[in-house]
Amino acid sequence: MIDFRALIRATFVGIVIQFAMVVGAHFLPGLRAHYYLFALMMIAATAGYVYAADTGRGFFVGATAGAIAGGICGFIALLISTLLHDIPQSFIPIDTAICVLTGAVGGLWGQVSANMKRAGW
Repeated sequence: MIDFRALIRATFVGIVIQFAMVVGAHFLPGLRAHYYLFALMMIAATAGYVYAADTGRGFFVGATAGAIAGGICGFIALLISTLLHDIPQSFIPIDTAICVLTGAVGGLWGQVSANMKRAGW
C-alpha cells in the first residue's frame, strides 16, 4: 500500500526542483536547448527514488508511487514551461509520459537502495 505522506513529500521535492529548473531554463536558453528534457527526466526519477528509498515497501509499490510522483512533478514543470511560452503545448503529453516512466524507474532503484540499507550495505 502506498504511503501517501511519503508520496506527497517526494512529489513536493520533485516540484520544487523542477520549478528551479524551469526558471533557470527560462532565463538561460542554452540550458533549455541542450539539457531541458534530460533534467526533466532526472528530476522525475529522483522523486521516485526519494519515495522508494524512504519507504522501502517493495518494487511494485515503489515503481507505482515513483511513477505518480514523477508524473505529477513533470506535468507541473511542463505546464509552467508552457505558460512561460518556453515549450509548445504539444510537448506536454509525451514529456509527461516520459516523466512517468523515469519516475517508475527511479522508484525501482530507490527500492534497491532500501533493500541494501536494510541488508546493512
